[in-house]
Amino acid sequence: MQMIIDGKMVDKKEKIKVFNPANDEVVGQVPLGNKNDLKKAIMAANRAKKDLNEISSRKISMALDDIAQELSKNWKDFSKSLTLESGKPIKASRDEVKRSVETLKLSAEESKRIYGETIPLDAGIGGKGFIGFTLKIPLGVVGAITPFNYPLNLAVHKLAPALAAKNAVILKPSLQAPLSILKLLEIMYPYFPDGAVNAVTGRGSEIGEEMVTSEYIDKISFTGSVETGKLISRQASMKKITLELGGNDPLIVLEDADLEKAVEGAVRGSYLYAGQVCIAVKRLIVDEKVADEFSALMVKETRKMKIGDPLDPKTDVGPLIGEKAASDVEKVVAEALNEGAELLCGGKREGNYYSPTVLDQVTPSMKLVSEETFGPISPIIRVNGVDEAIQIANSTPYGLQSSIFTSNIHHAMQAAKEIEAGSVMINKQSTFRTDNMPFGGFKMSGMGKEGVKYAVEDMVRTKLVVINTI
Repeated sequence: MQMIIDGKMVDKKEKIKVFNPANDEVVGQVPLGNKNDLKKAIMAANRAKKDLNEISSRKISMALDDIAQELSKNWKDFSKSLTLESGKPIKASRDEVKRSVETLKLSAEESKRIYGETIPLDAGIGGKGFIGFTLKIPLGVVGAITPFNYPLNLAVHKLAPALAAKNAVILKPSLQAPLSILKLLEIMYPYFPDGAVNAVTGRGSEIGEEMVTSEYIDKISFTGSVETGKLISRQASMKKITLELGGNDPLIVLEDADLEKAVEGAVRGSYLYAGQVCIAVKRLIVDEKVADEFSALMVKETRKMKIGDPLDPKTDVGPLIGEKAASDVEKVVAEALNEGAELLCGGKREGNYYSPTVLDQVTPSMKLVSEETFGPISPIIRVNGVDEAIQIANSTPYGLQSSIFTSNIHHAMQAAKEIEAGSVMINKQSTFRTDNMPFGGFKMSGMGKEGVKYAVEDMVRTKLVVINTI
């Protein structure tokens, strides 16, 4: 794969290899870009702004819709590419491609709904005889930095809304999984003026910092770690920023919950892409009155999970992104066991694979649950009633998504009001997401919202026009 700069495919002598987490085989390589490559992309994007703004919203919409159709036609190739570079089970990769198609279509629709408004200036002192209205104009250039876990759809969630709002874009994809999105950008960039769509592959310490600090980029949209997000917020100066920095999402199970549905949600939420999802269920907070029954059901369903080759459609849980990631999970589970947690099933590592694991008697102070653990782990914390459950749910610096299972509407609404998170799911696990909903967290989980409409809103500026009719 190659970089895309100023309407051209760009290669470099130095390469970065991309490995298949399932077997550590090389599945591709990308150029090792540098600051000069990024500067060329930034200048190209700024040159493209005028041409991009002269394109009608109708044509922008048609272009995004055509790209969606191209992706849909090639869904098998993209699904396989996603699985090879990320280790994601093929059925999950197929879902990601479908969602990426939908995100492009939603962006195509939203490009035709960027409205200003009329302002009743005569409602204010001195406003009689004046007409006011607002225009929504593009920011200019949007820089997008994306992670490995949803390398296609999370990139589309940044690029497509930016283009819908007529911004030029520069993407820095994850070096662990850059192949699928670069393949899509090969389809995308010819639809727009040269320089409107750019992608530079390189190390974050070099090109990421240059992107964030450049005075010629107007917004940074970043998904990744808290540490990097904090650094971006310090370096970005007067830029707009959207930060999605992960989560430590709780799933609360009260004594009046439908336990079978709660377990189904917990299993899906804990083991989706081997737990390497920012909105994965990271903590199971269960009322002690039903904890024994819940844990038994949880073990029963967890043992049904098929671990294996991610290209096998029957596989539920594939490898983690690399051996270090699997080793980190192994260490934090061992630490929890030493501190008194009880292993009910799982707890085994083989290379990059870690078996789906249920732990009971976990306490909120254990590193396993006090920090974000990216792995297929289901840690059960026992509590006494809804008030303690919510208190434990909030005892984290994160606040992305959350969930509660209960048949009591009063407890559901209490959780909705009191849980400190960007989303509260009632009788559904925290991994629930549609591509048109506002998505973003509180506290250390970041700032700003994604979801096509909400991303577009943050990628335009509001200009007021006043006409004196007197």
